[in-house]
Amino acid sequence: MSDPTPDAAGEARGLDGTIDDAASATGTARQPPQGSLAFLGLSALGIVFGDIGTSPLYTFKTILGMSDKSPDAAVVLGALSLVLWTLFIITTVKYVLFAMRVDNDGEGGILALMALLGVKKQHRPTIVAVGLFGAALIYGDGAITPAISVLSALEGVDMATTALHPYIVPAAVVILLVLFAIQSRGTASIGQFFGPVMLVWFAAMAVLGLIGIVQHPSVFAALNPVYGLSYLFSNGVTGFLVLGAVFLCVTGAEALYADMGHFGAGPIKLAWFAIVFPSLILNYVGQAALVLEGAPTDGNIFYRLCPNALLLPLIVLATVATIIASQSIITGAFSMTRQAIQLGWLPRLQITQTSSEGYGQIYVGVVNWLLMLVTLGLTVGFGKSDNLASAYGIAVSLTMLMTSALLFIAMREVWGWSLIAAGSVAACFLIIDSAFFLANLTKVAEGGYVPLLLATSVYGIMWIWHRGAAAVSSRLHETLIPVPDFLARVAEKSVPRVPGTAVFLTRTERDTPPVMMWHVKHNRALHEHLFVLRVNILSVPWVAAGKRISFEEVAPNFWRAEARFGFMERPNIPEVLLTSKALGCGIDINDVTYYVGHETVIHREEGDGLPAWQERIFAVMERNAIHVSDFFSLPTDQVVEIGRQVAI
Repeated sequence: MSDPTPDAAGEARGLDGTIDDAASATGTARQPPQGSLAFLGLSALGIVFGDIGTSPLYTFKTILGMSDKSPDAAVVLGALSLVLWTLFIITTVKYVLFAMRVDNDGEGGILALMALLGVKKQHRPTIVAVGLFGAALIYGDGAITPAISVLSALEGVDMATTALHPYIVPAAVVILLVLFAIQSRGTASIGQFFGPVMLVWFAAMAVLGLIGIVQHPSVFAALNPVYGLSYLFSNGVTGFLVLGAVFLCVTGAEALYADMGHFGAGPIKLAWFAIVFPSLILNYVGQAALVLEGAPTDGNIFYRLCPNALLLPLIVLATVATIIASQSIITGAFSMTRQAIQLGWLPRLQITQTSSEGYGQIYVGVVNWLLMLVTLGLTVGFGKSDNLASAYGIAVSLTMLMTSALLFIAMREVWGWSLIAAGSVAACFLIIDSAFFLANLTKVAEGGYVPLLLATSVYGIMWIWHRGAAAVSSRLHETLIPVPDFLARVAEKSVPRVPGTAVFLTRTERDTPPVMMWHVKHNRALHEHLFVLRVNILSVPWVAAGKRISFEEVAPNFWRAEARFGFMERPNIPEVLLTSKALGCGIDINDVTYYVGHETVIHREEGDGLPAWQERIFAVMERNAIHVSDFFSLPTDQVVEIGRQVAI
């Protein structure tokens, strides 16, 4: 493993895996989203609301499908009431009005919340573990979202003709294959159309809902929560288990919080209150009204709202909308992977910037192809959106439960609320989230184990990588030599000093970096100007330019420096050197050679090493991690690697 692997899960966890308290005072600066409020709100429609915006395709039919008999008015109104109030409490109150007020320098999502509460405020390993597992769970359900969305859209052809039914799954597979295959090309050229297309989709949903409502206006009685509570408590086990299906209406709510850094809270709130929330309400109410009017509940209730002449255009629009929703999930997985890498919880993966227009336009090949394999397996294995609904939601419901627990801490520490006030609000969220999670637990045997296994695997990889990186760092610190002693040995052995500047990237906070000692041992020479650089990935998303670099001259022509980057930034070491030179550092930037260590990990026979199975997994990840010169944007023709074995 190259010496400067980022490992930042502390307040500022440096390359050596230790926490740097200086990060708490580090100023941050981020470029706010560019554009008017209306423009950003339209853009958010295409990125943030794809998942929750396509849930009417399968949610209500899944709820009614759990009824043992033909649904009567009490069942329909009760189910609708549960959907409406779930949308209001979970999405509007919890996420829009509460969670989006807790940001980590503009960034949202469970990883940013974890960094804020478990690291930035004070280092708390339990909160870090909760946040990481919550992030891993998002990968789990993220594999199901494209499959269930595309299948539910294509199943609309059954309403037109059953002759095409055998082609639904193959068509879904082809669409998903193409979607994953084009990821490496980026979506910047077509991404500008996502917002307008989703605007048309939400307008169509609203109109379809109104078509149903005019047939049975009394359906609005379901706004009374008594209908929902009555259904919940008067139908025994079925009344409780139906919560697992009701939860499908909010599976995309986490995206409102996670994507806050891309658009800002204002545009997302505008899009939610002005377009998305009203459209969802109208469509769910319209579906219920249609059933109350006597429409059959077999097939897809959503498509029964549509006039026959417009059915095929609606199927096409729905398919495009689900593709956009799937694209949002994939992009979110890429973004979360990069955050985890920067924070030191995943190995360095090849991240390709697919467009210069935005930092979020990236491609992570390993994540893309693994996600594709799982998604296609689910599509073929389950075959129908009804079957996938039985596996969907368990991972997201657990993530939401963890978010509620973290929000309680945020209310106390960020907002300064009293224990009673914070406890009362958090208790409401926790009770509701717990009920949804327990109801979703029944899905484990029906396929819910798939996202849980995927999430557990991702979390295991994170945990082993972090442990291994910390073990390597600890091992390297065992043989450090103070700088004066090292320079004395250099002088004593008459080691030649050659012109130019040598930049040594290191994990160590003090003394002589191991890579410098290895260099002198093997090459028997040392540059005139020495620049030892330690990179810190802080628990903030962005770092102000004025806080990027600090350095001191620890000996004549020997500088030790620290470069700071946020977990949403791309480290660029040559730019850091230019900044150092401009700030008065006496290095010669016209003749620079970068030295990095390349450790081959082996099992430690003596002492408290990692278990052999963890060491082997870590070694595999380390060998397949991208080169450090790529991660830190080093010019490859100026990089020298020096290898050695490290026993952990």
